[in-house]
Amino acid sequence: MTDYFLLKTLHILSAVVLMGTGSGIAFFMLMAVLSRSQETIRHVSRIVILADWLFTAPAVLVQLITGVWLMSLLNVSFTSPWFLTVAALFILIGCCWLPVVWIQYQLHREACMENGFLSVRFKRLMRLWIALGIPAFAAMLVLFWLMVAKPLAVI
Repeated sequence: MTDYFLLKTLHILSAVVLMGTGSGIAFFMLMAVLSRSQETIRHVSRIVILADWLFTAPAVLVQLITGVWLMSLLNVSFTSPWFLTVAALFILIGCCWLPVVWIQYQLHREACMENGFLSVRFKRLMRLWIALGIPAFAAMLVLFWLMVAKPLAVI
């Protein structure tokens, strides 16, 4: 297998891991909160944090490294409209994800407190978690489309 196809395969697989982990984390965290069970929220929030460090963080690094490497192999300009759009979306997603990780720690902490269970702070943090997740998920969908369709000039 050539470097290009190996890198492209790694890039696609890491994108799938990002989308799958992000969707799974969102689903299970929302279901835990909707259960209104403090024990469930405590347990799931701990697993969500672990999943972000085991799957999301490494996949982000693989995306960055393989993406830049593929651009170099293909001689695509780092100033092309396509790349600048992809880079802006990647940064937007990161700007949403980093606070989400912090929020997940706070949600777990709140769920572990006797008086923190579904407190006003917990609910406010959960709304912020969702508010950051929606644009990140939408941006990931746009990134998938950009990767497949390449609608902007790739020069």
